[in-house]
Amino acid sequence: MNEITSGLLWLLVLLLGNAFFVAAEFALISARRAQIEPRAEAGSKPAKLTLRAMEKVSLMLATTQIGVTVCSLLILLIAEPSIHLLLEAPLESLGWEPEVISAVSFGLTLTIVTFLHVLLGEMVPKNISFAIPERAALVLVPLLFGLAIAFKPIVVSLNAMANGVLWLVRVTPKNEANTAYTLDQVEDIVEHSTREGVLLDASGALSNTFEFTEKKVSDVAVAIKDLVIFNESVSPKEIEQAVAKYGFSRYPVKGDDGELIGYLHLKDVIDLPLSEDPVPTKRIRNLISLPASMEIEAALASMRRTQAHMTKTFDAHGVVTGVLFLEDILEELVGEVQDATRRD
Repeated sequence: MNEITSGLLWLLVLLLGNAFFVAAEFALISARRAQIEPRAEAGSKPAKLTLRAMEKVSLMLATTQIGVTVCSLLILLIAEPSIHLLLEAPLESLGWEPEVISAVSFGLTLTIVTFLHVLLGEMVPKNISFAIPERAALVLVPLLFGLAIAFKPIVVSLNAMANGVLWLVRVTPKNEANTAYTLDQVEDIVEHSTREGVLLDASGALSNTFEFTEKKVSDVAVAIKDLVIFNESVSPKEIEQAVAKYGFSRYPVKGDDGELIGYLHLKDVIDLPLSEDPVPTKRIRNLISLPASMEIEAALASMRRTQAHMTKTFDAHGVVTGVLFLEDILEELVGEVQDATRRD
């Protein structure tokens, strides 16, 4: 095998090596952890190695940078002279001076090598990783992880020097890839996907979810003046008449001082005789209190924890401002929820 053939083969090998490191680097940073984890839980060894690599992203990227640099330098040192020699022969037939032939062949060689390096060693592998990030990661990242472990002393030393430079300019280095989305990012993804037609949100449930996270208790609670409230001495007959008239199944109850003390559900009185006797106090359910400024997510969590369907709300001065119904919170998420007893 002559020098030219050997050089061209080395050029091919080094271009493939450069392409591997570039593709592995972009696959590592573009693949989503959420897509890899199910495979790892199913027992896939490549997926497990990929997750381990994502937890050591600084080490992995340092390995790719060293690999790309070494391949690029070797292309210039080994492959470039072979192409240079390959071009000199046809140029000599033109009768040019040796100095001219050397300069022209060097310029052409540099152009060809640069073109192949950028196209095959950089652009193509990068685009492949962006097009199929998870598949590329599962194939390439485990190999990269193995190289990083094999050359760990060298990689760690150089990476430590790089981190030292970062500390000098007050930048904190990170070792784990950021594969989680913020709420705003998820909202942008949903909006873009809906606009492009790849995600359907006909019911508006997804959109409502993002708006839901921005609301306070005061935005959903029903004001005192808009409530149907009964005195503590209310009779079963009055509750049943209210259900027939208004269609609601739950009603707040106030004490002699006018303060809300609890609420009654239709099923709390339906087994009682229809008389003028008041509903037994023990039948009145407790009514917890929540600040009107509380986020509606936190309010929902509190109501689920206490198994409450209603809660009274109060302002910064401790004054009761209204009642928050679980049904109204759910309507913020899924649209109108119809009470089975409600009249239209």
